[in-house]
Amino acid sequence: MIHFTNVSKNYGEQILYEKASFQVRPGEKIGLVGSNGSGKSTIFRIIAGEESPDGGIVSFSEKLVIGYFSQEVAEMKGRSALEEVMAGVGRISELARLITECERKLQGLDGTTLSDDEMMSVVEKYGEYQLEFEARDGYTLDSRAKEILTGLGIGPEDYDRPVEAFSGGWKMRIELAKILALKPDVLLMDEPTNHLDMESIIWLETWLKNFKGSLVMTSHDREFMNRIVTRIIEVFNKTITSYTGDYDFYLRERDIRKSQLVASAKKQQDMLAKEEEFIARFAARASHAAQVQSRVKKLDKIERIELPPEERIMNFTFPVPPRSGNDVVKFSDLTKIYEKENGDEKLVFQNLKGHVQRLDKIAVVGVNGAGKSTLLKIIASTTDATSGSCVVGASVKVGYFSQSSLEVLNPNKTIFEEICDRIPEATIGYVRNLLGAFNFGGDDADKRIGILSGGEKSRVVLATILATPVNFLILDEPTNHLDIRSREVLLDAIKNFEGTVIMVSHDRHFLKAIATRVFEVDKGELNVFEGNFDYYLSKTTRLAH
Repeated sequence: MIHFTNVSKNYGEQILYEKASFQVRPGEKIGLVGSNGSGKSTIFRIIAGEESPDGGIVSFSEKLVIGYFSQEVAEMKGRSALEEVMAGVGRISELARLITECERKLQGLDGTTLSDDEMMSVVEKYGEYQLEFEARDGYTLDSRAKEILTGLGIGPEDYDRPVEAFSGGWKMRIELAKILALKPDVLLMDEPTNHLDMESIIWLETWLKNFKGSLVMTSHDREFMNRIVTRIIEVFNKTITSYTGDYDFYLRERDIRKSQLVASAKKQQDMLAKEEEFIARFAARASHAAQVQSRVKKLDKIERIELPPEERIMNFTFPVPPRSGNDVVKFSDLTKIYEKENGDEKLVFQNLKGHVQRLDKIAVVGVNGAGKSTLLKIIASTTDATSGSCVVGASVKVGYFSQSSLEVLNPNKTIFEEICDRIPEATIGYVRNLLGAFNFGGDDADKRIGILSGGEKSRVVLATILATPVNFLILDEPTNHLDIRSREVLLDAIKNFEGTVIMVSHDRHFLKAIATRVFEVDKGELNVFEGNFDYYLSKTTRLAH
């Protein structure tokens, strides 16, 4: 279907891959993995025709319809959400135009007279266009577009809203809906779960499982990947390697292959050392000249096994925190009302009652807009409740991470300067070691904040939290922008943190591993589940799938 053959690609001196090959077969669901900057998105752009390889060939049929969802949203204006989705299904729209054109010719409405041969040619094309239009569910486009928008959280009340009225994250959902409604032969999806809440992620997961075409996607959501893909393609060390199985299988198999490679390399080194020792000992002896020459030729022909460089991943643990009191937070009759720009009021939630105890690890869940982040802001004292009380207990030291924390970073400072400003009493050595743990070693520590990616900024903020001993972590989407490996490191650090945690996350794997209690914010009320995330899933129908 798609053949990626001996492809090489570089940016200046940076080599992404050399003579890399893989295939995308009909109906395959492929997960594309690799560290940030390894070249995953470049593979998408090459297949989509937005970039060209420096060597090799990418081939597929001209009739193949490819849908490419990237993190860049094209300008949207002048249409409603539903109209935008329906206008984005290019091939179906083109087929509808061609069918109408054929009908006009057959009825003589275009002002031309067709010969018998021309008439037969138009009839054949008309049949082909109709078959393809039907195969792509062109007749159900309207209902399909509505179903997809609703699944992604944009309900009937918003179908007719102008696209200009949607925020960036919601425009991303509309862009995603356009690609899904296209029903392409191949879907290329770069981080499709970004900006989605858990309900939308689960809906998309089901949609992709039932999708008949081929799928190649990247995702930082481990459970999402495991539930969908049947093959992993890894971009690493300037090459591309294929693994048949889901993400968990890939991790196990990769470690096995690496162990075998290390063993083979050691065996080869031992053999080479013996041969080189023999050559060195007997090189000057005429009686051994033939044997020495034979072994020299043998060594020249041996292909040396090269071990790939070790991947740099975050490596940190939270320091042992000072002990807090048993009652970390108590809130009662908590109500929050926001005033809209037009002067109207919006009730976020009312009369919430809850209690956070020492060593709790609480997952806060609910649909987008339910008030999860607002609840965390009130607990962190970065916003006030409209009414009610929220009392933080004795000896509680708070570390608060939110997406707005990224905006507080000074874009003109270097990473090193930013951290030094946050912990002025720390030594240079301590700051350097801290940054090294978050993959900002050497010259990387001197990068300016303004040029960092979202993931890099997240790591800077996490480093500032780690820099000061805290016993209560309030985390609002800490996994956003982090790749799977970095998420795993953060997950282990939070699991082993000897303090209290309350967090919002849409990553089910993360929540299943960490949560000991669940707070569900639903329709302005708080439901408390005294059990882990699996227990919560067994008790709720909200996330049924």
